[in-house]
Amino acid sequence: MHAPSPSLNARRAMHGNNKLQIGLFGVNCSSGRAVTLVPERWSGSWPDNKRLALMADQAGIDFLLPIGRWKGYGGETDYQGTTLETITWATGLLALTKRITVFGTVHAPIFNPVVAAKEMVTADHIGEGRFGLNIVVGWNEGEFDMFGVEQRAHQARYEYAQEWIDVIKMIWSDRDDFDFQGRYLNMKGIRGKPKPYGGTRPVIMNAGASPTGQAFAVTNCDAFFLQASRTSLEESAARVRRVKDAARAQGYEIGCYTVGVVTCRPTRKEAEDYFHHCIVERADWSAVDGILALKNISPQTVPMQEYLTQRSQYAQGMGGLPIIGDPDHVAAQIADLSKAGLTGIAISLVNYLDELPYFIDEVIGRLERMGLREKAGS
Repeated sequence: MHAPSPSLNARRAMHGNNKLQIGLFGVNCSSGRAVTLVPERWSGSWPDNKRLALMADQAGIDFLLPIGRWKGYGGETDYQGTTLETITWATGLLALTKRITVFGTVHAPIFNPVVAAKEMVTADHIGEGRFGLNIVVGWNEGEFDMFGVEQRAHQARYEYAQEWIDVIKMIWSDRDDFDFQGRYLNMKGIRGKPKPYGGTRPVIMNAGASPTGQAFAVTNCDAFFLQASRTSLEESAARVRRVKDAARAQGYEIGCYTVGVVTCRPTRKEAEDYFHHCIVERADWSAVDGILALKNISPQTVPMQEYLTQRSQYAQGMGGLPIIGDPDHVAAQIADLSKAGLTGIAISLVNYLDELPYFIDEVIGRLERMGLREKAGS
């Protein structure tokens, strides 16, 4: 028996009614998003991903969001050096699960749009409308060099991505046998069947941080990832308002999401001690320094305090919002993100399989009682 055809609104809601959506971020990569030496760090292996996806699906987690990574960052752990390609990974997990939305994170300059559109539609049919696209333009020149693809100037990256997503959306529409002539793409007689499951396209997200990237997301996407403020709820709310207002000016609504690095233990002291152990005492500092060097962040290029702040934040989880404490505190911090107007949060954990059951029981249980989430299966 097939699932009912999903509307675009149902896809945007991740096929649920949760006021605040919760996803897991980065599980397709070794070490996840914790740049740490601790032996329990995330493996990123297929067996662990499979177990985690089944656990998350049963618990009512809304989505899984992978990182598009082709080359690790080195260091003692070769941070994110072993990764599962995201569309293939999503396809496998969609076949195993029943409810959860699974994204593919796709580098537009690397994937031919006709091939990518076909791969993603295949995943979408296997998941009966639960595939999502996270489009990225890329920044790591070392990864582009692997493909023999030249990294364009910042503005041109998004100009290319605009043509790429235009072709994808046209393939996913009811059009057949069309030509596309742009500045970057020149394609003839394009045809793509089947169309996305149920006749509506997959949900599309982006996390461009620059004004150009944000403008691209507002024009093309259903969901936008932004950085929540580390200092005030009001600042996070202002960032959300700016994005939502920009989308409304173009005549539609956009969902706003953020990323969080969660350390939750029965007491705040236990959580803070574990965080300090993983992310300060046992951080893979050589990997952190390698990442910063790629971004041209060093004591020679930025003020020393900014360098030390960036170094700490990248060790914590590649810049995600740290949420550290007992279940009451963690639930309250996540609830505040909803108050700021965010649609959802993608979280990372040092070891997802070990830590997610406690998060589900203690934090999500509290969020249900706050009215931010429905009980799984209800």
